[in-house]
Amino acid sequence: MKTKNTYLLIVLMLFSIVINAQDENQNNATSEPLVTDRPDATEASSTVGKGVLQIETGGLYESFEENSVTSQSYTFNTTLVRYGILDNIELRLGWDFVEGVTKVNGNKLDNVTSGLSPLLLGVKIDITEEKNGMPEIALIGHVFPLFSASKDYRPETTGVDFRFSLSHTLSENSSLGYNIGAQWGDDSSEAAAIYTLAYGYSFTDKFGMYAELYGDLPEDSSANHYWDAGLTYLISNDLQLDAYVGTSITEGQDILIGLGASFRIPTK
Repeated sequence: MKTKNTYLLIVLMLFSIVINAQDENQNNATSEPLVTDRPDATEASSTVGKGVLQIETGGLYESFEENSVTSQSYTFNTTLVRYGILDNIELRLGWDFVEGVTKVNGNKLDNVTSGLSPLLLGVKIDITEEKNGMPEIALIGHVFPLFSASKDYRPETTGVDFRFSLSHTLSENSSLGYNIGAQWGDDSSEAAAIYTLAYGYSFTDKFGMYAELYGDLPEDSSANHYWDAGLTYLISNDLQLDAYVGTSITEGQDILIGLGASFRIPTK
C-alpha cells in the first residue's frame, strides 16, 4: 500500500507541474491543439514538430479472472516522451512502472511483483500528408532493451515492433485512424501481426471521444482482440486530459480503466 500511495503522490505532483508549466509557457503555445498518441492503442499519424517536447503520461488498472485466480495489474506511470528533431521526425522514450497482484478465491498472495517494464526507445517518421483521398501516413519503430527492465518484468528476449500509422479526416468533427504492423517479444521470438482501428469524434473544440478495436495475431498462437473507448478534454492547445475503459473480446482481460494527461512544451 505504501508503494501505491507513493506513486499516486508522484502522479499528482506531476499534474501540478504540468499546469504550472502551461502557465509559464503560455506565450510560446503553438497555434494548433496538440495531437497525442494516448489514450488509445492507435498511434497518431503525425509527429510533434521540430523543437517541440511533448510528454504523455497516466495510469491504468487491468484485471483478469480465470478458475478462481484473479490477476490484477496497476500501472502508475505510462510516460511517453516525444521530441521533434525535424518537422517530420520525432524521437520517442517511454517507460512503465507496474505492480502486479494475484488473488486466489479472493485471498491476496504474497508474491507481489513490481518494477519497471523495459524502456521504449523509438522513432516516428512522417511519410505523406493527407491529400486527394489518400491518408496521412507515418512509420513508427520501437526497441525494448532487456537491461532497462526490473527483475520482475525482464523478458528473455529483446522486444521490437514497427507499424504504419494512417488516418483519414471524415468530416469537420470526425476522423478514422488505424495502425498495421508487427511485433516480437514477450519472452518469445514468435512474430505477431498487430492492428488497431479507432474512430474519433469532437463534440466541441475541447471535448471529444473515441472508440477502438485492436489486437494481435501471433504466428503459432491464438489471436487476441480488444476494444476500448474514452473521452478527451483539451484544457488548452498544449494540455489535454483523458479517461478510458475497455476489455477483451477474446480471453485475457476483464476490465481496463485508465486516465492521463498530455502536455506540450515548445523549446525553440
